[in-house]
Amino acid sequence: MEDHDISSPLLQSPRADHSQVIIAVDDDSVAEPLDQLQPSTIEHDHNHLFPNYQSDNSGNPYEFIGSEGFSVSGSSTLNPFLNDTPEICGFYEVLKIVLCFPISLIRLVLFVLFLSVGYLATKLALEGWRDKQNPMPLWRSRLMWVTRFCARFILFSFGYQWIRRKGKPASREIAPIVVSNHVSYIEPIFYFYELFPTIVASESHDSIPFVGTIIRAMQVIYVNRFSQSSRKNAVNEIKRKASCNRFPRVLLFPEGTTTNGKALISFQLGAFIHGFPIQPVIVRYPHVHFDQSWGNISLAKLMFRMFTQFHNFMEVEYLPVIYPNENNKENAIHFAERTSHAIASALNVVQTSHSYGDLMLLNKASNSEQRNSSSYMVEMARVESLFHISSLEAVDLLDKFLSMNPDSSGHVKLLDFLRVLRLKSCNLSQEIFGFVDVDKNGSITFKQFLYASAHVMKLPLFSHACELAFAESDTKGNGYISEHELELTIRAAIPDVNKHESHGLFNLFDSNGNGKVSKEEFVSCLRRNPLLIAIFSPSLLRKDLSEADNSMGEIV
Repeated sequence: MEDHDISSPLLQSPRADHSQVIIAVDDDSVAEPLDQLQPSTIEHDHNHLFPNYQSDNSGNPYEFIGSEGFSVSGSSTLNPFLNDTPEICGFYEVLKIVLCFPISLIRLVLFVLFLSVGYLATKLALEGWRDKQNPMPLWRSRLMWVTRFCARFILFSFGYQWIRRKGKPASREIAPIVVSNHVSYIEPIFYFYELFPTIVASESHDSIPFVGTIIRAMQVIYVNRFSQSSRKNAVNEIKRKASCNRFPRVLLFPEGTTTNGKALISFQLGAFIHGFPIQPVIVRYPHVHFDQSWGNISLAKLMFRMFTQFHNFMEVEYLPVIYPNENNKENAIHFAERTSHAIASALNVVQTSHSYGDLMLLNKASNSEQRNSSSYMVEMARVESLFHISSLEAVDLLDKFLSMNPDSSGHVKLLDFLRVLRLKSCNLSQEIFGFVDVDKNGSITFKQFLYASAHVMKLPLFSHACELAFAESDTKGNGYISEHELELTIRAAIPDVNKHESHGLFNLFDSNGNGKVSKEEFVSCLRRNPLLIAIFSPSLLRKDLSEADNSMGEIV
């Protein structure tokens, strides 16, 4: 599947029904920043940093950094990105395609013709216009009516001879922002014709032939979904353009990507932050034989199927305007929840915590030819709210999990888990695996692996532990860890480790292969493999508590 979104997510909305992972850490257990401590402090204050650790507690190898364990919510069996009819099935559908094939050629010609005319009209409207930060001049906007009429004929060529509407769009003065569910590439074309709005779109859309030029004429707000500064700038642009009546209304698809229309996934908050009144609009595609959603189906196949239908049904319903409560001071999360509930109720669909991150995971699993790729979705909106882990980090963890050779049901056994983490089978490594295996059935799923890794990485003392582990391993104090130094350090946790096993673990840390591990490489490796911090726990806790307390007293 491709990146089907015409808009990009801005800020993620947590859901009210999220379960919580509660970590209790004493207030005085958080150490000062390491760059403010003297070298002697780093050598002696490990027990001060990890006061809750009990050496006789072998069930949780991460208790020394404040972990009290974690739980994994049940996996949803719903796949909101799955197209119901990715293949041509049934005699009726085959016959219909054969009969409509000559018509499809005519429709293709009409599509190319009106796209070309609209493109030329848009080029003329944009010619010589330099001040794109201000609203488009009136004569240029009137010229864009040619392109808007072409958009309606493009919809006609796709089989939408008529489109059923319910309700009416509110005036721009009443509702400067419009939000809609997102099922196909058809909605942006319809809204372009109907409303001619300013849209929020991924930067990649600017390079699409013909379409990129038309999008620019809509005074698009570009955003890079993986750049925090870009998302922040997009939020500011939404406020600037929504607050000025000379600009067109702003259209957003807060789901951030297309779905199959059978569920409403989590909303991004960009449309709701500034408290403007919002008009929700819902789009339905009633069908029996052909699902028009842009799911696990290529754009070319979807267009071909649309061209070879007698008629494609589309319904658009304008819902009542939703106003922010308490004089525009309502929390953006609550405002988004009220809006998403109104849309879900009108569509009569369930709401889930899936997000664009789940689509990334689904694509990764599909490209790796996993049998049940939908089982690798984890409802990323919930994961992000619990652990503040990004979708890119989740995809990296999935890549590591897939290297463990999961079986057809998506489960990984102990030996494959240890092979990828370069650990030998021992008491500690089995405790690490048991920590991840919350169901205690001898195998782990990706969701368990993700939750465990994210839980450990986001513990308050994890970053301190990484830096202290490096300082403890760097026995020569030269800013690098040699293979011999790493072997000596991990022997405290795995006494019978041999040269071959320690060499494999060293290569995991030595990312540039130069035979030594810098602090940056060391910390980066532990962030990619947070479960490995457990092998440094004996080294961090080997100093006598009274000695650590004395050294801390001297510093104070």
